[in-house]
Amino acid sequence: MFKDLLEGKPLQHPVHPMLVHFPIGLFLLSFILDLVSLACPDVPALLRGSFYAMLLGIVTALLAAVPGFVDYTDIRRDHPGKRTATTHMTLNLIVVAIYTINLWIRAPALAEPKVGWMPLVLSIFGIGALSASGYLGGRLVYDEGIAVGRHKRPTPRPTDTIHLSRASAEKEGDVTFVPVPEAKGLRDGETLRIEIDEQVMTIARIDDQFFAFQEFCTHRYGPLSEGSFHGFNVQCPWHNSCFDIRTGKVTNGPAKVDLKTFRVEQRDGKIYVGVPSG
Repeated sequence: MFKDLLEGKPLQHPVHPMLVHFPIGLFLLSFILDLVSLACPDVPALLRGSFYAMLLGIVTALLAAVPGFVDYTDIRRDHPGKRTATTHMTLNLIVVAIYTINLWIRAPALAEPKVGWMPLVLSIFGIGALSASGYLGGRLVYDEGIAVGRHKRPTPRPTDTIHLSRASAEKEGDVTFVPVPEAKGLRDGETLRIEIDEQVMTIARIDDQFFAFQEFCTHRYGPLSEGSFHGFNVQCPWHNSCFDIRTGKVTNGPAKVDLKTFRVEQRDGKIYVGVPSG
């Protein structure tokens, strides 16, 4: 599938981070050549080098934008990083627009001994916007975990959190069983992310059995609904901690604390998850 290729699944590595280095390096090279042309106005090749570096930077930026946009559309709507990703994408488009205008202004002046003030100012603004965008890109990966480990999982990940209430629940002692109608549509290895009274959990279907466990890894709170499965072990997409989803026990670090698990029962063809009544 073409989307899988753009997401880097065949390569087992995201594509967008591999491509963004080229426009960043080329735009920075263009700016450095501009500065050198101010000190060495008798070298006209500097301006031409800056022009072509900028041209290649725009081309590679547009190439990197394709898998970047695919990554953006894959962020679930309720993810707190969605707004940061939108700002990151907007800044990148502004950078391309700035350098396109810059290129248009420079084209008639390639024989000049040094860079003009307007192209230089545009380059400064371009580098500034590029730096801000790069900072936000780092936040998306290191703070929000966007696209981390996504290429490891062969099945689709949940795009939204399903919010359920206890209104139609069945209480048995200290456990309340809440119906999860969407669980019946899961295929083997797929997951749902649900929230019941502010408690977020994952429901997974493995070997025609249903399991429920807390959504966030006990190591650094990675989203286990986006993890990969190896038998009855779920692997966190962020730092590769593994847990037995039947018991919640840690089977591979760096996590040291076991997961909280929940009872799952099938009644009259429906899937119910049991949560403590309190």
